[in-house]
Amino acid sequence: MKSDPRFSWLFLKVWRRNLLVYQRIWKVNFLVPMLEPLFYLLAFGLGFRGLIENVAFEGRSLSYTEFIAPALIATTMMWHSFFETTYGSFVRMYYQKTFDAMLATPLSLEEVITAEIVWGATKATVAASIMTVIITLMGYAHPLSLFVVAPVAFLAGLSFSTIGMFFTGITPSIDMFNLPVFLFITPMFLFSGTFFPVSGLPGWAQIVAQVMPLYHAARITRHICLGIWSISLWASAGYLAAFAGVFFLLALRSMRKRLVR
Repeated sequence: MKSDPRFSWLFLKVWRRNLLVYQRIWKVNFLVPMLEPLFYLLAFGLGFRGLIENVAFEGRSLSYTEFIAPALIATTMMWHSFFETTYGSFVRMYYQKTFDAMLATPLSLEEVITAEIVWGATKATVAASIMTVIITLMGYAHPLSLFVVAPVAFLAGLSFSTIGMFFTGITPSIDMFNLPVFLFITPMFLFSGTFFPVSGLPGWAQIVAQVMPLYHAARITRHICLGIWSISLWASAGYLAAFAGVFFLLALRSMRKRLVR
């Protein structure tokens, strides 16, 4: 198997291959992001709104549904990108031997892994865009969010895709993905300002929450959906970009150790 590091735009060929496969089952894939916001809003938003007082955010008083609706878009970015580069990539690598077949061509390892990460971000963008349309139609998002959420979803998707690919490189079996999901993704899902403001946490927990990429994805998405524009959002975007860059290098390293012999 090739061991020389190389990168080119050939990764788009792999991305296109994943797109063609996705198009065969797109109807099933569209159902989840269409129905997911409705289920969450019914369960948490509409169900809890009578029990929870309004939430203060950026000087505004929001109903609980208004507060969590944008965060649900951000969590969709996380779930779709992370699961694509963990379970999805693992199946292609280990069971279907797709990676072996591609690496027998002029494609390099870097190009294959980059394509997987970009594809994960693409799926996150599609799912988040569908959710944004649904939530906007329900009146919980500013109309401009229809145009702004997509690039945010792609950036956040890169962050979660890179860390998913990193775990794929070090996880010995598909069953072991339960560990990063339980120890990393679930705490991030619960404590990143999704269901309650981070300001309600102890000081040390606030710091931990702000290190998590979902905190920044939820922060940007919530501001956009509420029509609150702040230059400080660029700091969160920069953090997501830096996070993706660091874990991209770690993902390449872990996958190279796993695949190159």
